[in-house]
Amino acid sequence: MRATVCAIVAAIGLAVHPVPALAQADSTAGTFWKAVQSACDATAAKPPSELGRRIARTAIEEFTRFGGHQIDANGRLFHFGLTEAEHEEDDGGNRQATLGHLGWWQVMKYWRSLYGDNTTADKLEVRGYRDASSLTQQTDVAELLRTSAARLLQAAEAESDPETREMLREAAVRAAIIDTSWSAAFISYVVRQSGVTENAFRFANAHRVYIYDAFAASAAELANKSDERLYRACPVSSTRPRVGDLICQQREPALAEASDEAVRERVRGELGGGADARSVRRTHCEVIAHIDARARKIYTIGGNVNQGVTARKLNLRQDLKFSASQRTACGPGHWTLPQPSADTSQASEKCSLNDKKWFVLLQLR
Repeated sequence: MRATVCAIVAAIGLAVHPVPALAQADSTAGTFWKAVQSACDATAAKPPSELGRRIARTAIEEFTRFGGHQIDANGRLFHFGLTEAEHEEDDGGNRQATLGHLGWWQVMKYWRSLYGDNTTADKLEVRGYRDASSLTQQTDVAELLRTSAARLLQAAEAESDPETREMLREAAVRAAIIDTSWSAAFISYVVRQSGVTENAFRFANAHRVYIYDAFAASAAELANKSDERLYRACPVSSTRPRVGDLICQQREPALAEASDEAVRERVRGELGGGADARSVRRTHCEVIAHIDARARKIYTIGGNVNQGVTARKLNLRQDLKFSASQRTACGPGHWTLPQPSADTSQASEKCSLNDKKWFVLLQLR
């Protein structure tokens, strides 16, 4: 799903690297994760910190301001809100619009918080396909084109009519918002707005940056090296969440069958290498915004989920730890729309938007 892709290739110039085969956990892995779990449990036993409550509150306020989507505990989208490229709903006619009701303007706010006013347009990618606007056959193949929002904005300045010029500028921004994944920018915005500084959190356009940083914080703790990093990495299914924590998933095709433990151990094993050695790249994180202990549910809020800011309800076990299974019973029998061919073997059995490969909890230290 494009909405949760978090790597911005054009923005940070990443090359494509093959994902190596899963390495066997070394003999220290069990000792390492046992010690990490002990630190995670000690913190989880404490009430949420004021910073954690502030991060949760900021996420809730931003979700409400955006007017986002809502996903229930069965993984069903039951309220469809504003999306990234929209104007306000039912905005026909000539009436004025509040900027906060423009989805693309809200997302641009997240990017400006990350990059500042002067360089944001240079960082956002716009994609096109050669001659696609004039081609008429759906079987035609078109070459991918890339540019930055800054280039399009510069081209718009050649328009002499001020109203047309502004519409061209807004069209360029909306195209960039659509074509550049922004879920990590949303997390960075929420954490920054909560009063966190750069020495404690690595604000970034890709979740993997602060995921790997949290793993490094866990490793530093075990080596008795103090630092100011905000989050540590905890096993997701054996740690009680608190508000302000982040829950993260991975979407690497090569790791589709890998266990959570194997993925965490891979990340740990890659900490000593540079950025190019880090193979768990397709990731997504959300803020834990509320915990309903009586109902055994947590509410998370994430950006660029179904092209909007989305709140989802997830299941906890009786011990109030994350339930690894967020699935809803389903299958082709629940979907009776006729298929184009008699072969229905390819019908997806995943009908829960919550059924993701959640593999790590980033815990506020």
